[in-house]
Formats: sequence, C-alpha cells, structure tokens
Amino acid sequence: MSKWGKRKQSYASDGDSDDHAPSKKSSNKESEDPDNIVVCEISRNRRVSVRNWQGKVQVDIREFYVKDGKQMPGKKGISLTMDQWNILREHVNEIDEAVAENA
Repeated sequence: MSKWGKRKQSYASDGDSDDHAPSKKSSNKESEDPDNIVVCEISRNRRVSVRNWQGKVQVDIREFYVKDGKQMPGKKGISLTMDQWNILREHVNEIDEAVAENA
C-alpha cells in the first residue's frame, strides 16, 4: 500500500455524512466582508465563495469552524486566481472521467 492510501481514507471518512447533499446557494451568508460572496455550501463545514483579495477576484474553497458562535475560515482550503479557476473549468470533463474510472 502506498503512503497515500491512508490519507485518502481519512478524507473519505472525515465526519461529513452529507457529502452528497444538494448544495445550498446564498449571497453573503454569515459574511461580514462585503467583498465575500458565498456561492454554495459543499457540506456542513465546507463552502465555496468568491472574494476580492487585494484587488484580485479569487474562488475560495475552504473549511470553516465555529468560534464564539461565529463561522471562521480554517487553514484547510485553497484560493484560486481567475487564471487557475479557468484552467480547472477547462478540465472538468477530464476530471469527471477520471473520477468515474476510479469509482
């Protein structure tokens, strides 16, 4: 077994039982930052948002946690520049095919 085998298993069982739940769409949900638009919630503590960071638009996919009753962004996540986002979008079909082959 490769060293990556255990890590994949931990992602598959990370405690989110609603991985296949329909995404919830909202605008500025629980966000005090006017430059942050929550596009959808992937699961209970993961969300996709679009934000303006230092004058540049980014797509942010991130885990959140609750601190003092407020949703706070965690370290686990990725912010994609528009160039990176467009490259990812161009390869969605290839990614879907790879997922289907490995499912």
